[in-house]
Amino acid sequence: MLAEGEWNLSYGSNGIYPGANFTFGGFRSGYYLLEPYEITPGDIDVGDIPLPRTDGIRFGQDWKAAATITFEVGVDAVDDARTQRDRHGANLSRLSVMGQAWDAEALRRRFATPATLSTVQGGRARMFYGRPRKWAPAGSKLTRQGYTPVVATFACQDATAYDATERSVRVDISPAPHRGLVGPLRTPLTMTGEGSGKVPGEVVIGGTKPCWPVITIYGPITQPACELVGRWKLGLDLSLGVGERVVIDPRPWARTVLRNGNANVAGLLSRGTPGLGELRLPTGRQDFILRGTDSTGAAFMTIAWRDAYAYL
Repeated sequence: MLAEGEWNLSYGSNGIYPGANFTFGGFRSGYYLLEPYEITPGDIDVGDIPLPRTDGIRFGQDWKAAATITFEVGVDAVDDARTQRDRHGANLSRLSVMGQAWDAEALRRRFATPATLSTVQGGRARMFYGRPRKWAPAGSKLTRQGYTPVVATFACQDATAYDATERSVRVDISPAPHRGLVGPLRTPLTMTGEGSGKVPGEVVIGGTKPCWPVITIYGPITQPACELVGRWKLGLDLSLGVGERVVIDPRPWARTVLRNGNANVAGLLSRGTPGLGELRLPTGRQDFILRGTDSTGAAFMTIAWRDAYAYL
């Protein structure tokens, strides 16, 4: 559990290359911030076009580069030993730990795979996806005394902070419409069917920006389709048996459609399905429906997401 103001860099191992679970930012860690963190937004690639034979320009589509987070960290081992020589050695050991985490060789040898950078700021638990980049310990005379300042940067996948808590909802396959009276009868009478009650897949998306869903459909089902009511519909031309699943992950670092965890079935997305980069969830109330053919009624899907924010 991170304390207020702390940060954690984490990623998994890759063969002989170790993963990381490195916490810094607070005094208790021995790696404390010398200056406040700095989140620098990426430059905007503007698509403006000059208007011919007249003043002004025509605004085009603008694209925003990812943000970079910069840290100035004091690596402190002054209290780790009694003698200057031992403090020097302890400080070098601490630098090696941070340098190993920031080197991220387990990530550098993988395409698209990000690390997560988590923090608690103002009581809000947030996380960024990206990769550690620059790591530069200063050539300081204080190193022999057990202290070295370091500058480190983290390149974000995008300009978005995500809620540390992942939310999810289960949606069972949509039954055939049925109308009738709900007993016992009381005044006023309530009709069942379309337009009545709460939609089974109703969710409320928080944050300030549209977020990415991870959709998992479980069989048995034929021609499954996930519909975000009034927004988009994603269909697949396939059949899933009992115990089978397909995961649609449109997040920028994934962009995959995998059957049973390994088979790529992106080519089976049905006509009319939006591109994976368009499958974001707007903020506010949204309704999901699972459609398809299932004689058992056991098919269902899960929608998982993290609320997204323009800043922490």
